[in-house]
Formats: sequence, C-alpha cells, structure tokens
Amino acid sequence: MINITAHSDFSIHNLPFGIFSTKGSAPRVGVAIGEHVLDLKAVVDLGFLNISPEVVAQPSLNAFIALGKQTTKTVRQVLQQWLQQEDSLLYAHPNLFYLQKEVKMHLPVEVGDYTDFYSSIEHATNVGSMFRDPNNALLPNWKHLPVGYHGRASSIILSGTDIYRPKGQLLPEGAAQPVFQPTAKLDFELEMAFIVGKENPLGTTISTAQAEEYIFGMVLFNDWSARDLQKWEYVPLGPFLAKSFASSISPWVVPLEALEPFRVNGPKQVPAVLPYLQFEGKKNYAIELTVGLQTPDGITHPLVQSNYRYMYWNMVQQLAHHSSNGCNIRVGDMMASGTISGKTKNSFGSLLELSWGGKRPLKLKNGMERCFLEDGDRISMHAFAEKEGKRIGFGEVTTKIYPAL
Repeated sequence: MINITAHSDFSIHNLPFGIFSTKGSAPRVGVAIGEHVLDLKAVVDLGFLNISPEVVAQPSLNAFIALGKQTTKTVRQVLQQWLQQEDSLLYAHPNLFYLQKEVKMHLPVEVGDYTDFYSSIEHATNVGSMFRDPNNALLPNWKHLPVGYHGRASSIILSGTDIYRPKGQLLPEGAAQPVFQPTAKLDFELEMAFIVGKENPLGTTISTAQAEEYIFGMVLFNDWSARDLQKWEYVPLGPFLAKSFASSISPWVVPLEALEPFRVNGPKQVPAVLPYLQFEGKKNYAIELTVGLQTPDGITHPLVQSNYRYMYWNMVQQLAHHSSNGCNIRVGDMMASGTISGKTKNSFGSLLELSWGGKRPLKLKNGMERCFLEDGDRISMHAFAEKEGKRIGFGEVTTKIYPAL
C-alpha cells in the first residue's frame, strides 16, 4: 500500500485530480495520493473503470469534469476503496504509480473564462481605508453584491512558472504626466479559486441552491498585481494591465466533496441580501492559508497566515450572481475569490495591506525590508484543511520574479 505521512496534503481523504506527464509520454489525467501520482489513464486502459479512455488521455481535465459529478464522484469513491485494500487491483500493477517528484505537472484545466471577485470584507475595508475614507471604506454596492471583474484567462500559469516584472503606464508621485516603465510595486494576492464543472445555457440562471452542482473543485490562486499600474489605470473600468500579466495556480484540483468535513458558517451579512443571493446551510470552508517570501539570499520569511473561512461572499453567491443576468458558464471556467484577508495584520493577504501602501515597510529577519516585491524574490503559498484526523491539502503555488524584459 502507499505510505502516506500524517502531514501529507494528499491523504486518502483528498484524491485531487491533475494533469501530468512522464518522460516520452503525453499529458494525461492523474490523481495525487501521498508522494505519488496514480495514472488514471492507465487504470482505465486496464479496464478497471468504465469510462472512455479518450477522456482521461486529454491534456486537460475538462472532458473528465464534463462527465458530470455522478461519474467523477464515483471514480473518486472507487479509488478510495481500492487504495485502502492491500489486495486491490491497483497494487497488483505497481506501474500505475509514479513519484510526484519524477513527473511533470501541467495546467489542470483549459480555462475559457476567468472571473476575479472582491469578496473579503477585511481586504475591501483595508483598501478603501487606504485610498478613500477610513470611516466610509466600502463603496455603496459592496454589501449588496459580490463585486467582480473579468480577468485574462490566457495568462493563468502553473505553480513553478516564473514571471518577469511587468511594464506599463504609471503616474509617479507628484508628476503631471505618466511614464512607461517596469512596475515598482509588484504584489501578490492570496486567493482561492473554484472551477466550473457544469454548463448552463445562455439566458438561464443558477440559484444558490443549485450552485454546488456546478462547482467541480478548487485550486490555490495567486493573483499577481502591479499596484502603481493599477492606481493609474483602474478608473473608470477597473484593473487591466496591472492584473493581466500573470495569475499562478496550484496543479491539483481538490474536488468539492473532499472539503465537505470543513464547512463552516461565514460572517453574518448585514444588511440582508436580496432573495436571489440568500442561501441555506454552511457555505464557507475552514482552509488554512499561508504565504512565505524567499529573498535572493535563500532565506524564507513567513508573511501571512489567513483562512478562507473569512470570506464575506461565498462561492454559491458568487456563481448565482455571475449567472443572474443569464450569462452562460462553461466547464473549465475559473472564478477566484479575491484577496483573502482576516482581521489581524498577519492575516492580510497582500503586501499592499501588510505594508499599508508602502508606508510601513516589513522588516525581514535577515535585516532586509519590503514594501513590495523585488527581483529575485520568490513567493510560495500553501493551503490545507484539517479536522479530526483528516487533512486535505492543495499543494504549493510558488513563483520567482525576474527583471523586466
């Protein structure tokens, strides 16, 4: 049987799906278990699962996800049973397993559309306090709808894919005219994202009661931001080049079913939301989130310790609002939470907040300071949920910054 350590992200309770390849072979569907990857295509080729081999031979999870939850949940449940049986069909074929460190991971889904929300009240309040009125930080619409914008799907990249410092227009402090240059205020944003697993026809809506049937699973998400570009360009239509240069995600998609034990109540929403955004039950999830900064000298500095449970607007509300005008949602669409911040400074999910717009530099343990990210810095994010001996992890999102081209 596969040996799984107590602190493994990929316990038997998890079994996330991803796309991997081995030397000389094409990308295909795999399942993470402990330090290994189970080759789902090879399992299907042996006739162990009654699904089409073509579906799991694809370079993305889209076709597999499109089979529907009844099928994907069954596959996961069967694998859970087999992986816990020493005499199972799987262990009779050791060539079905590869060490994760020996495979190459690929972007797990083909992202047709990407939406970024703005759903943490602590983050929105911090930003509003910095740039508007601390006594009236939230805009009038914020407590009435999940604010969001359409992002750039083509620049969503896999963990381990390094980025170059982006360039763009910005207005230097005190200047009368903008300049075009590399950003001086490169930032991360700690987020989670969900992946759509079911389509709705154009003109139809998805209710909060139906929404979970349309959510396949989740990934950890870093929405890179150039704050000086953003400040200059965002009025009147919102972020553009300040966000579209890159967003980093974890390689494994954790099915929503794996997160079931970690449901919690979210913050009380006051005033009461409109009927189409009302919901029943626990729709937030207690997922621990951390961010570390590795400086060019190789020293890692803990920056953030937050939790997904803080989200004011939850996933079912985000999806219901997104489709409320009849917008059609497609398999593989990715919807990010927006920066996740808590009430304490160490739970703020961006350097913008941690350094309070650059006014309060962070003092690192090697004597360095940071307001924003420097060339050679590496940001690593982790996410996991743990309760009553069950641990579900998302792996790592790590990205290094190189000078502008």
